[in-house]
Amino acid sequence: MTKKTDKSNWGSNTVLAHAGNNPQDYFGFVNPPVVHASTVLFPDSATMAGRNQKYTYAIHGTPTSDALSEAVDALEGSAGTIIVPSGLAAVTIPLLAFLKTGDHMLMVDSVYHPTRRFCDTMLRDIGIEVTYYDPLMGADVKSLIQTNTRVVFTESPGSNTFEIQDIPAISKVAHDHGAVVMMDNTWATPLYFKALDFGVDLSIHAATKYPGGHSDVMLGLVSANAQNLARLKETQMLLGVCGSPDDSYQILRGLRTMGVRLEQHGKSALEIAQALNGMPGVARVLHPALPDFPGHALWKRDFKGSSGLFSIVLDGGPDQAKWVGKAHAFLDALEIFGLGYSWGGYESLAVHAHLDDRTIAKKPSEGPVMRLQIGLEDSADLLQDLRGAITAANEIT
Repeated sequence: MTKKTDKSNWGSNTVLAHAGNNPQDYFGFVNPPVVHASTVLFPDSATMAGRNQKYTYAIHGTPTSDALSEAVDALEGSAGTIIVPSGLAAVTIPLLAFLKTGDHMLMVDSVYHPTRRFCDTMLRDIGIEVTYYDPLMGADVKSLIQTNTRVVFTESPGSNTFEIQDIPAISKVAHDHGAVVMMDNTWATPLYFKALDFGVDLSIHAATKYPGGHSDVMLGLVSANAQNLARLKETQMLLGVCGSPDDSYQILRGLRTMGVRLEQHGKSALEIAQALNGMPGVARVLHPALPDFPGHALWKRDFKGSSGLFSIVLDGGPDQAKWVGKAHAFLDALEIFGLGYSWGGYESLAVHAHLDDRTIAKKPSEGPVMRLQIGLEDSADLLQDLRGAITAANEIT
């Protein structure tokens, strides 16, 4: 007799542990197999002519990629999820799917820099107009909507400076004017912000980050609601872009522990952010879970938690010519934190966020912005490392 369990009331960690794979489909093995495939054979010519079987060619999916997609759908509440080779591909494919020559798009000014670069190069080269908007505008984005606005792109919190957007208000305005809402939701993951529940049409993730969790795999995910899934999938197939089976397997494996890892990342990051807030040499701490952060009320209203990424603004002093030297002294004094352009893995990282490309959401004026990825090391050790780095920065006068 088949058991019928109501999974709608499962907690997030239960979903993470069990979604996307039925062991009975694979002789009871807990994990699905990694299916390496290109060609799929058909039993006869009629089936081949009608493509009347579940798998027809590996670019359209395999049991491995389907297991990951189904697990992500269970987390997102989405109608379907596509798997692509990187987080940046997870941004560019939806934009190409829903924009054409002559269209207009609203792009948040605090967006991830490679997304901006794609907008300012390829999209503009094919005749798509891009307007950057203040991440704090909320419903006031209505003033920027044009008759040909087809996409409103959001990222909350904002890249490097962590502005919180009023996603429900922006989504309502966009939908009232026939535009699709996209969101880069990598920071919160669907555990802490279920984007589609707040009016977003396509939720974008760099699975390289928290879903992978071990700094050894690159993958992107885009989850769509029912109205927009077909168009998204069609563009993915037209471009011939799909994630590999090995990478899909690694991300699915990473998902199983993402809840407990993310909880620890968030706990340590908040402890460290609180300790750094007001410390001599630190002008500001940019962490939305801090009560004095400008977007804290929105974060508390919409988000279920915070992850391990935030920034600090060093006290740069009046001589801006010395800010880069202070940033370098800070980075070079670190012993536990690595210097690297990623986050979401088990190890702590630090980078100097330059932010010179912004046009509306200007960078902080007090000093250099240092982005911190808080890993799974002991928070007391990380804080001691940061204290030493701040001391080194303060010595540059």
